Amino acid sequence: MSDEIVVVVAGGPAPHPELALAVPLGVPVVAADGGLEHARALGLEVTVAVGDFDSVSAEALAEAEAAGTRLERHPTEKDATDLELALDVALTLAPRRVLVIAGDGGRLDHLLAALLLLGSTRYRDLEIDGLVGAARVHVVRTERELEGDPGELVSVLALHGPAEGVHVEGLAYPLRGESLEPGSSRGVSNVFAAERARISVARGVLLVVRPGPDRGESA
Repeated sequence: MSDEIVVVVAGGPAPHPELALAVPLGVPVVAADGGLEHARALGLEVTVAVGDFDSVSAEALAEAEAAGTRLERHPTEKDATDLELALDVALTLAPRRVLVIAGDGGRLDHLLAALLLLGSTRYRDLEIDGLVGAARVHVVRTERELEGDPGELVSVLALHGPAEGVHVEGLAYPLRGESLEPGSSRGVSNVFAAERARISVARGVLLVVRPGPDRGESA
């Protein structure tokens, strides 16, 4: 049986405690290594924990297993990050949407790899969103409608290649069938002009980043 939504809790820096409010009751939770401890701190019941568990105490592992959490152990020397392994487990649950919860800060290479990972073609059938500290991120493969506050900052970036036929409505600076190249700053620092924005792409993948409060410095 498929689930409407699966939550993935990343390892690394601890997420903000208030992010637990964004998790619907009773949904499956997949923890990536140290994300097991983060999920427990958020009061979430973990369905599956995956990783080499080098960031989890033996006591936490034992308590999770006793509570019915399935543990999937991987060697320390592996070809995928713990977050990638967790997303692969989430994929097997056949959800419509995956919500990734993570802290901000930590290693820059890990953060960049994680954001690029969300746009992988392997997850093309999923609607993927992320709560990364105070920021929100959304993967757009065809069309998404997002709710926001007028004046809220939002950036639209191309992932893994050119994004063609990009349309943006409900933002201060609309895009009408334009192409965005990876590495271009064309879509950076847009602003919600209404409470809803519609973002679509004809070909390619977009990453929509909403940096959140106190991140409003202009470039």
